[in-house]
Amino acid sequence: MNEIVAEFIEYLTNTKNYSSHTATAYETDILDFIKFWDNYAGGTATLADMARADTLCFRAWLADRARRNLAHKSTARALSSLRGFYKFLAKHHGIKNDAIGLISSPKVPRKLSKAIEVTDVENMHDAIRNIDEREPWIAARDWALVVLIFGCGLRISEALSLTNSDVRAHPDTLRIMGKGSKERIVPVLPAVWDAIDKYTAVRPFGNSPDDPLFRSVRGLPMSARMAEKVIEHVRKYLQLPDYVTPHALRHTFATALLAGGADLRSLQELLGHASLSTTQLYTRVNMAEITNIYNHAHPLADK
Repeated sequence: MNEIVAEFIEYLTNTKNYSSHTATAYETDILDFIKFWDNYAGGTATLADMARADTLCFRAWLADRARRNLAHKSTARALSSLRGFYKFLAKHHGIKNDAIGLISSPKVPRKLSKAIEVTDVENMHDAIRNIDEREPWIAARDWALVVLIFGCGLRISEALSLTNSDVRAHPDTLRIMGKGSKERIVPVLPAVWDAIDKYTAVRPFGNSPDDPLFRSVRGLPMSARMAEKVIEHVRKYLQLPDYVTPHALRHTFATALLAGGADLRSLQELLGHASLSTTQLYTRVNMAEITNIYNHAHPLADK
């Protein structure tokens, strides 16, 4: 089965243009089921076994994941991965299994991280400067990254994928390659260019057009984990809540636009959401703020 799984992962990356991160998640989920099958059936899984797996087997797998205290969100993703694998088997190997379609996904509460106070974002500038006072170019880099994510609503991976050529001409908009190789256009505020210019003026290396915009201390491309650590250090320095993360900066961008009157379709385009239902989650946040204001301001609220 390992060869078939490898073939599926290659199909996801080369044909479906899935990111390596997503493909790895699919592989982990499918191998988890195959390992379970080996113990469940007492033998090494084959294509024939994949065809004859029934609802009892799939439900036993889900129960096993629950016993291992795996999160509902993780199990829902794993079941989705397995369904995708079965579609691949049907299309490329003639293996059909109707039982997988009868299994319901665990219900996952849809949550959004909390928005960061705008004043806290502003305070990050001085915090970063103080944290990295011995390395001014690192401070300039970290602030440019914060402003870019907050100012354009980018994911960490999207911000770190930018090259010098993407920003050199100061375009009014940036062309961003998001999840699933989906391209979108985002406008760029002057404050973003100001932060990027100050960073690129003092960095000690990485000035070629095709070089990544953000570099590590050793001159390597900056990783997502490095970016997360930047915010972790700032969060601890300013004694901010645990929900203050790079993704929370993107979330703050979205809630600020919605509160300022942006419509959902425009917000969907700016965030690069494939589904409008994902963007609609932000309306719950905004309604919570409105309800809070109502409860404190309406004359009849305390009655």
